[in-house]
Amino acid sequence: MAARIKMTSLFPRNLSVVIRPVQYRDLDDIERLTQESFAALNPKGTCFAIRQMQWLRRWYGFIKCLSWFPNPLQYLFSSYVAEQGRVLLGMIQVSPFNRTRSTWRIDKVMLDRSADKQGIGSQLMRHCFESILEARTWILEVNVNDKEALALYRQNGFQRLAEITYWEITPELLSELAQAEPDLPNLLPVSNADAQLLYQLDTASMPPLVRQVFDRNTRDFKTSLFGVLTDAVKQWVTKTEVVCGYVFEPQRKAAIGHFQVQLDRKGIAPHVATLTVHPAYTWLYPELLSQLARIAQDFPQQGLQLASSDYQPEREEYLERIGANRIEHTLIMSRSVWHKLRESKFVSLEGIQWPEVLQGLQPARKPIPGGMSWVQQVQQSSPERSAPPKSEPMNFGCKNCNIEASGQSDSAEPQQEK
Repeated sequence: MAARIKMTSLFPRNLSVVIRPVQYRDLDDIERLTQESFAALNPKGTCFAIRQMQWLRRWYGFIKCLSWFPNPLQYLFSSYVAEQGRVLLGMIQVSPFNRTRSTWRIDKVMLDRSADKQGIGSQLMRHCFESILEARTWILEVNVNDKEALALYRQNGFQRLAEITYWEITPELLSELAQAEPDLPNLLPVSNADAQLLYQLDTASMPPLVRQVFDRNTRDFKTSLFGVLTDAVKQWVTKTEVVCGYVFEPQRKAAIGHFQVQLDRKGIAPHVATLTVHPAYTWLYPELLSQLARIAQDFPQQGLQLASSDYQPEREEYLERIGANRIEHTLIMSRSVWHKLRESKFVSLEGIQWPEVLQGLQPARKPIPGGMSWVQQVQQSSPERSAPPKSEPMNFGCKNCNIEASGQSDSAEPQQEK
């Protein structure tokens, strides 16, 4: 009996870890991993994650069908699991960050408590790095207090890109901000015709390194007909409403501020806003927040959440001054495709043979002489025969229908005498 127990306990360890796409039978284990992951750092996010799992169970068949052919929702739920002996050890979810799909985002990595988190997590991420070939850059967002996740991401080549702070404005503070009259004379609604203006504003509002990693273009600020219908269905199902607008500067013919707020009609979740302000027009923060507070007054009283990055100090100073509450501090990390090249083939400078390196700089074939010859030019410029003065006319003769200079025929005679 003891021998049987020993053999059954060692059997799962001898099995290899299999990385495969998510199936419907994995949803129970994924829900368990979700509760364990969110309960440690963000207890409030556990309820939201459970609602997401319920929504996923309801629409799993439809989402799976969408992933089989190209469409805007093809990567709505692109996830993989690590399985060993019918035991789920971890799950990873990824999605494209921009329209060109040059930058991909790791949405979440959830690992079992009893599993080797560094080993299983690295296998899940490297599977995505190797299978999604169109991704040149990978980004993710992690809580600064999650030490295990930070160690895992740094081990797989991720580096710090920016720091994000999430704020929440209480309903009482929103009521005070709504009493002020916002000075926004050129506030306009957003349409696809304004995509170029919004792209220029997004480019000017971030540092060059962040701009290079995000790699957005004008298409990222346009909405297709399918996207409009999808957003309408999503707002109807989730009982939310999205309001957006931008501030136009007529002298510069540019957008200097943009906002988008998602409002909850049921009064269960807080309102979520996104702000983009040109660095030269930071005086827009009080005006835009007053406008958002006025919009939120028509909905159930809930807090307003928004984010600020470390390269936007004016926004953080204003939020601290009005008394907004910090609710979370995260870190955006990025991984370049050059890590993939280095990991696939290790190159050591010690073993490099310089003749082999310089071999690529040699000509591919023997050079072919052209029509110019430096020897003839040297002979013509020799002092044996002085060149005629500029004022002396040159006589030309016709022989065998070829035009030749008389000076050339004279120079040929000494050569015949030799």
